[in-house]
Amino acid sequence: MAYYVYMLASKPYGTLHIGVTNDLVRRVWEHREGLAPGFTKRYAVKRLVYFEPHDDVNQAIAREKRLRRYGRDRKIELIERDIRFWEDLWPAILR
Repeated sequence: MAYYVYMLASKPYGTLHIGVTNDLVRRVWEHREGLAPGFTKRYAVKRLVYFEPHDDVNQAIAREKRLRRYGRDRKIELIERDIRFWEDLWPAILR
């Protein structure tokens, strides 16, 4: 089973959220539809801007914790390394 560490943004350079899931499509859909109560719903954090797969749930959780400790600038560098203009990756994961 695959596990995913993902990062959502409210807009380019906006509010960021980092999470881990075993079903990326379902989880991002929940955020986009406002079904995930709390931080992401309150701040409209819906744009999928980064994700990475892991084979082991413990590795995914450890990576999520490391990313959460990154400073904002380092998170932005990670996003922009692959997504130059903060493209929403939602359409890409639906394929």
